[in-house]
Amino acid sequence: MRQPAAPYHEAGVRGEVERICSENGLEHRRDRAGNVLVQLRTAPGLRPVALAAHLDHPGFEIVRPLSNRRWIARFLGGVPDAWFKPGTRLRLMPGAGPARLSKRRKTRDFEIVAATAPESPPQFAVWDLEDFAVQRGRIHGRACDDLIGVSAILATLVELKRTRARVNVIGLISRAEEVGFQGALRIAAAKELSKNALVISLETSRELPGVKMGGGVILRVGDRASIFDSSATRYLGEVATGIKKLGKHFSFQRALMSGGTCEATAYQEFGFQTAAVCVALGNYHNCGPRNRIAAEYVNLADACGMVELLMAAARHMPKYSHLTARLPRRLNKLLDEARQKLG
Repeated sequence: MRQPAAPYHEAGVRGEVERICSENGLEHRRDRAGNVLVQLRTAPGLRPVALAAHLDHPGFEIVRPLSNRRWIARFLGGVPDAWFKPGTRLRLMPGAGPARLSKRRKTRDFEIVAATAPESPPQFAVWDLEDFAVQRGRIHGRACDDLIGVSAILATLVELKRTRARVNVIGLISRAEEVGFQGALRIAAAKELSKNALVISLETSRELPGVKMGGGVILRVGDRASIFDSSATRYLGEVATGIKKLGKHFSFQRALMSGGTCEATAYQEFGFQTAAVCVALGNYHNCGPRNRIAAEYVNLADACGMVELLMAAARHMPKYSHLTARLPRRLNKLLDEARQKLG
């Protein structure tokens, strides 16, 4: 989270991902689009679980210079107009030089002005917010979306490897999600990912009525555009229930998170069996109270619960058919009772 990123400008945070993979001996590579694919195949014969999250966050792309201190920049990502206030502090990248938002040129084009002329031309700019902090059980930062999801993938793979679990897990860490799932679409269309894979999309999602931050990881049954696979969602529900029965301090919720569209929709439309999980997000896309730009935040225990669920889901994949058949077995038992009682 200390590495600023915007759509098409994810090199810094991608470098951190690859460093963590190398430090932990995780097999990883870049595809032709620059996405990072991470694999842990201690049981290659198992049906693969693919965990998907994205590297980018809404930000400004430099379009052209006006002088050595002024540029036209285009905002990429979903932030309503009311939050673009002149004078809002920005950070130019590379170099992390301070700047401010000036006047609007077009719908998504703005002038930005640097405090001093940078040594090298900037490529993009982000909101000047704290990168990362943990305060009162919450993770705060400019880009929880979706670096919490990326971190959850890495934490899951590192822990599964450490415990020598028999799994077949692939991390799909994509670029340019905020401008139309571009990295995920390249992965889905490349025909490198087995169509047999169970894809689980990981996100942070705007807190909505029916879910509560601190109430646990959310089984996301759908987003604004789609309802995800019923069997896959049922599988995650059975796994989550099993964790809870062990007496652990683990909580989960189930909800339609319709605040936005996530990568699960993209993978599902390309024929993959898809489910999704998320954690509730505060200040979605940095849209804070009173139309002010603010740090995003999530509950730390919710994020840790996401990792716990993903680890269990990977370990229990050999039991997928057994766990998802519990509901049909109960219904058939009830049907037998209905035949006896109702004729």
